[in-house]
Amino acid sequence: MTQGNPIRWKERLVASGLHLGLSLVIAALAAALVFGLWYPYPYREIAGGRELFLIVIAVDVALGPLITLAVFNRNKPRGELFRDLTIVGLLQLGALAYGLWTVSVARPVHLVFEFDRFRVVHAIEVPEELLLDASGGARSLPLTGPTLLAVRPFRNPEEELTMTMVALQGVPLSALPELWQPYEQAQPRVIAAGKPLSDLRQRLGPQSKLIDAAVEQTGLHDDALRYLPMVARKAFWTVLIDARTAEVRGFIALDSF
Repeated sequence: MTQGNPIRWKERLVASGLHLGLSLVIAALAAALVFGLWYPYPYREIAGGRELFLIVIAVDVALGPLITLAVFNRNKPRGELFRDLTIVGLLQLGALAYGLWTVSVARPVHLVFEFDRFRVVHAIEVPEELLLDASGGARSLPLTGPTLLAVRPFRNPEEELTMTMVALQGVPLSALPELWQPYEQAQPRVIAAGKPLSDLRQRLGPQSKLIDAAVEQTGLHDDALRYLPMVARKAFWTVLIDARTAEVRGFIALDSF
């Protein structure tokens, strides 16, 4: 009996290791989905996607191999061993599916110009029953990364008061579909709200290297760019826009409020 124990543990470790390898492959595919589609840069940094995904994957990758280590035993009848491993696999896939669902409902769906700033809107913030009030393609929440939208001007003082009261209750104006309009229609307002980079450099001189790096990536000079602050779930960043077209050209990990 004592001579058999090391062999059984070796077999369990091998089975657990194989399970771990398969789990890592599935985790890599899940990461490609999450960071390639749902949370592209910079949203993985500012929308909490990376931390949430890592928690989900860490638990899931550890869960299956550890249970396999506990239940794997070649002395079991083949049918019983197959049943046990099938249950382990189903539990792991169920945990992964729930985790990915949690990540998906927290995903950023729109980057919305909101009067004097950009705001990242997440799927969970948008009341689904109000999506029919949105115009055109904005009636569905994208699964391939955030799209650009703008908050339209208020139609009258009564609407402004009503929407302000809604915002005071915790729902950002940029998350209300009835206020969405195509970003292109807001181009003049975006350009007018944009601020010259010279102001940003003067205010945030110690972070000039971050500004320089972001500007270089745009391929434009300071005079051809404007900046606006961006509100996200975890942080305040800065958006660089083209001074002529309002096209979003880059992001800076700086709070410019």
